[in-house]
Amino acid sequence: MSSRPLAIFGGTFDPIHIGHLSVAWEAAELLDAEVRLMPANVPPHRPAPLASAAERVAMLRVALAGQSRLALDARELGREGPSYTIDTLRELRDEQGERPLVLLLGADAFAGLPGWHRWRELFDCAHIGVLSRPGVDAVLPEALAREAASRRVDDVAALRTASCGKLIELAVTPLEVSATRIRELLAEGRDPRYLLPGGLFDDPALLQPYRR
Repeated sequence: MSSRPLAIFGGTFDPIHIGHLSVAWEAAELLDAEVRLMPANVPPHRPAPLASAAERVAMLRVALAGQSRLALDARELGREGPSYTIDTLRELRDEQGERPLVLLLGADAFAGLPGWHRWRELFDCAHIGVLSRPGVDAVLPEALAREAASRRVDDVAALRTASCGKLIELAVTPLEVSATRIRELLAEGRDPRYLLPGGLFDDPALLQPYRR
């Protein structure tokens, strides 16, 4: 198996910011993969987004313009109810056949994986790439540590030898950018100019959901 992997990077993207784009881009380079940013409809583990689905898609389209490494996949926005990752991965597996799939997760999100819906089944559909800080090891719950022990690989080439089931840590450059803080700044009438993709400031309507 030598297909180029398809990696999925999910989130509310409320709004999409440079921290999201930076780690997604680095992961795409490290994996030599196509990376799709996938906005969640109703996230099970956090409050509902402030911006509507259509507004978040509009921001993502602007943010991703002018490059071809990162793409938008809005399928979860058309699904009613909570956006369970296992449902999305099963759908992608049916579409992609034996192509390697990689679910990209931040280290904190990965450590909380046992709280996810049918979390063990995620490995039946995809590899997991943990976006980690260089030199920082997360403490994992015992059940997750046991599940992960036999799945760890160090070489990204190993992800091309199977369609799913492996775990790899990807050392990326984390940017301390908070979507919550960005929303606060916008609500105060300020412009977080270098925390958001520049194109979002070209159309005032794009950031209107966060203005008071």
